[in-house]
Amino acid sequence: MRFTDTLQAASLRNDSTLCVGLDPEPAKFPGAWKGDAGKVFDFCARIVDATKDVVSAYKPQIAYFAAQRAEDQLEELMAYIRRVAPGVPVILDAKRGDIGATAEQYAREAFVRYQADAVTLSPFMGFDSIEPYMKHDGKGLILLCRTSNPGGSDLQAQVLANGDKLFEHIAKLAAGSWNRNGQLALVVGATFPAELARVRELAPTLPLLIPGIGAQGGDIEATVKAGWRANGPIIVSSSRAILYAGAGDDFAAAARQAALSTRAALNAAIAAVR
Repeated sequence: MRFTDTLQAASLRNDSTLCVGLDPEPAKFPGAWKGDAGKVFDFCARIVDATKDVVSAYKPQIAYFAAQRAEDQLEELMAYIRRVAPGVPVILDAKRGDIGATAEQYAREAFVRYQADAVTLSPFMGFDSIEPYMKHDGKGLILLCRTSNPGGSDLQAQVLANGDKLFEHIAKLAAGSWNRNGQLALVVGATFPAELARVRELAPTLPLLIPGIGAQGGDIEATVKAGWRANGPIIVSSSRAILYAGAGDDFAAAARQAALSTRAALNAAIAAVR
């Protein structure tokens, strides 16, 4: 199935627009696991077990695994999610951006080694940095557009010769000439709801991956009002606020409760704008 179809099916089945980001930090692990990089898989698997019926997607951040020399545990985790949460898409948060043969290898990393359903990409080297990923039929390519960090304005808010801000230009390209196979989506931060609304205006039907709620302080109601449309899916990502909701042996139960609360808040906000 195409990423967009898998995402829609998971969202309907679990009544959810919530994506749980898997950003394992051993220093924050509970109890006897604290500081143990050998428990990366175990920690993440427990989170998946606790939330698999609550989410529309998972989003492992590759740097958190690579920094712990835990890429093998990431492979194991990806296979585990496919086994215990079939039909829930997995977005590899890698933010790759390169051209030619190098981009082809990054695409193999994401879609062959890790068998991700989608990958985050930096579009700032142009279309030929995106094109090699399109050879992997049905996979989602989620382009950085208006990111949640304050420093994103340094480049993304710059005004181009045609009067567009850079993030607006990216949104137009992704919704238009770049989206040859219907594989593209955009990353837009919850911390900038006005810009999020502008991206939705320019790309009315593209899926939007929206980080920035939870620990980063993005407002759920403002996010949904700006980004959700009946034919324009949103994937609202929360990582730390769910992963580390509890610090004891009941951490998975605490993560589940945090995920349920976040899903309920998202659904209430969607009901208010329908």
